[in-house]
Amino acid sequence: MIIDCHGHYTTAPDELGQYRETQKRELEQDPLALGNKGHVAISDQQLRDSLAGNQLKMQADRETDLTIFSPRASWMGHHIGNAHTSKYWTEHCNELVYRITKLYPQNFVGVAQLPQSPGTSMAHSIAELERCVSEFGFIGCNLNPDPSGGFWTGPGLGDRYWYPFYEKMCELDVPAMIHVSAACNPNFHTTGSHYLGADTTAFMQMLTSDLLRDFPTIKFIIPHGGGAVPYHWGRFRGLVQAMHGKPALEELVFNNVYFDTCVYHQAGIDLLLDVIPAENILFASELLGAVRGIDPNTGYHFDDTKRYIDSSQKANDHDKALIFSANARRVFSRLQV
Repeated sequence: MIIDCHGHYTTAPDELGQYRETQKRELEQDPLALGNKGHVAISDQQLRDSLAGNQLKMQADRETDLTIFSPRASWMGHHIGNAHTSKYWTEHCNELVYRITKLYPQNFVGVAQLPQSPGTSMAHSIAELERCVSEFGFIGCNLNPDPSGGFWTGPGLGDRYWYPFYEKMCELDVPAMIHVSAACNPNFHTTGSHYLGADTTAFMQMLTSDLLRDFPTIKFIIPHGGGAVPYHWGRFRGLVQAMHGKPALEELVFNNVYFDTCVYHQAGIDLLLDVIPAENILFASELLGAVRGIDPNTGYHFDDTKRYIDSSQKANDHDKALIFSANARRVFSRLQV
């Protein structure tokens, strides 16, 4: 079995986007509007149609089996509106993913979006995580380290602000993928710089805090190949070495931090496999994600990441078995396949 640990519902029917636009219009009239959850009228057939020529076709074409599936990351939009805005939006997004997992249980398993409105506690996020795990059978969540949308006005991941949520993660034994949403800061391109910079920033926040010491069983996945982390592994080793009382970088992170394979060229995948142990790499493609074109140098889609793993000389058959399936089963302990 080949498990893709990083997929998003980027092909949702128009009705979902229309609901969001209605929220925005209401907020233009009153930024503090409480609103109401309302209803998003999307049929099961619309859900099937939205997947048939997209995620399901790509799974078949690329010979992958199961996608660990979450709402569209760039639409999480935690900076939009207030806590009520985020709560209702998040619930609708998660409920659509849940419906998909019921329609196609062999193809998709859910991961939760969180309602992380800036300036609020993580209480709503804890409640939504509990709901998604207990009621929907979700097996993880996406955690946004910058709900401000590119301005980084909130506390870093090592701050005690996050600790109640980390406690709930450990209690439920679910991992969090570190994943920002769209950037409203015009200095950052959402997928080209904000995503990759946030991956790197989150990693450094882990190193410079007591987070991993205080939560020895916690599990984080840093997507997009870890941003700049593998390329600058020596820099991070040197920085940690200079930190009083910290163990070596490998000892500090490899029990808790994992990296995915959303890297869209062979040399990048080879570097990832050369630097990071196979035990800490999970196969992923972002199905259906940020880069959808065909690479003219290869004739294949940039995000057909299985081809890079298959072709790499940096991993043997045992390593590839870990990356394609075994690691995901271990990290997502609630996964029942």
